[in-house]
Amino acid sequence: MKEFWDNRYSHPAYVYGTGPNLFFAEWLNRQKPGSILMPADGEGRNGVYAATQGWQVTSCDLSVAGSVKALALAEANLVSLDYIVGDLEGLQFEPATFNAIGLIYAHFPADKKSMLHRKLNECLKPGGIIIFEAFGKDHLHFNKLNTKAGGPKELAMLFSAAELRADFPNYDIQLLEEKEVVLEEGQYHLGTSSVVRFVGRKQ
Repeated sequence: MKEFWDNRYSHPAYVYGTGPNLFFAEWLNRQKPGSILMPADGEGRNGVYAATQGWQVTSCDLSVAGSVKALALAEANLVSLDYIVGDLEGLQFEPATFNAIGLIYAHFPADKKSMLHRKLNECLKPGGIIIFEAFGKDHLHFNKLNTKAGGPKELAMLFSAAELRADFPNYDIQLLEEKEVVLEEGQYHLGTSSVVRFVGRKQ
């Protein structure tokens, strides 16, 4: 998996663009800035956006190539990121550290995604918020019609609203929906897609 992402992010262009995910930006802008963890932040488009809005950002990703581009994007925007390269499973964060977590297309291996969600729950402060958008299980249909729509091709790596309810049971749900959207994010998120969106505040 690391090799896949290093290869993808070695492309000179920002393969998912340099602007933030629109859903993430919309919900982040409703929050009071604090500390935010951005797992699977890749080339940094979402972490950098959060930093420009006054957040103290910790980004992490498997890819060295992604981190290089993220830090360059941060510099170009006159902000800074604390960017950690490594597998989320092996990273250690203090309990109740962050005010927010942004999970934007953070598709983990199927046998680990619930475990990693529980781990992330541990490092979010009570009252903290999770902003989540990723491909839903119906997205395989759109991926077959249009490979540029992107996303995993393994059904078990995709999400459902029921899985999010199960993985984050101790949350006041502000939004939980499965819907079709049209993405325009760089080279690999282009076209009609099926997504799951979740915004929850930890009790």
